[in-house]
Amino acid sequence: MGLLSGKTALVTGAARGIGKAIALKFASEGANVAFTDLVIDENGKVTEEEIAALGVKAKGYASNAADFAQTEAVVNQVKEDFGSIDILVNNAGITKDGLMMRMSEAQWDAVINVNLKSAFNFIHACTPIMMRQRGGSIINMSSVVGVHGNAGQCNYAASKAGLIALAKSIGQEIGSRGIRANAIAPGFIDTAMTQALPEDIRKAWIQNIPLRRAGTVEDIANVATFLASDLSSYVTGQVIQVDGGMNM
Repeated sequence: MGLLSGKTALVTGAARGIGKAIALKFASEGANVAFTDLVIDENGKVTEEEIAALGVKAKGYASNAADFAQTEAVVNQVKEDFGSIDILVNNAGITKDGLMMRMSEAQWDAVINVNLKSAFNFIHACTPIMMRQRGGSIINMSSVVGVHGNAGQCNYAASKAGLIALAKSIGQEIGSRGIRANAIAPGFIDTAMTQALPEDIRKAWIQNIPLRRAGTVEDIANVATFLASDLSSYVTGQVIQVDGGMNM
């Protein structure tokens, strides 16, 4: 029996990267996993097969998380296909970095819509299901820049800070129904995006991390599993920084 046996998880933006790692970890703990991405391409199909290979039900859904109507439709389809939604991970996200003075309105709007509005969309669609079940766990994927800010990322930082406040607020609204809401704030994580950085910049980042290494996607997935499971049944409205001590 895994920590998540009998539960159904919905993970957004999970065809690759951190979202995929979370989906696979949840499946290894016995959860059936539905996941979304903008398109379910070859990557998405492979992810679906890898999740299913762990002996659980798995299905990927093409959906624009920033679109309210599409989100409502996909959540209804997941409920129909899986029977329940016990865990929601709002992981869909993009970056369009630039200094405030040079940032276009389109750059701001795109990041806020994909990173923050998408979480509103999915929480709005999933909470009635969780309320009828009288239980659920909502996990918003924030970032350390949502806690501390970051020059050149005001749109991204604002969206990630919003995800923290959203988790705290929804945790207060529906805690009495047994639904918990928390946020994870990853630090410098080894992903395709950070691997593309010049080696000297990577080394400088790691030198400032007390644990002297980049985080792995599995580090994030492990904390997400804790928050999704009954091990954290008395934890809500919290933000957990998974950053190797970078921002103590």
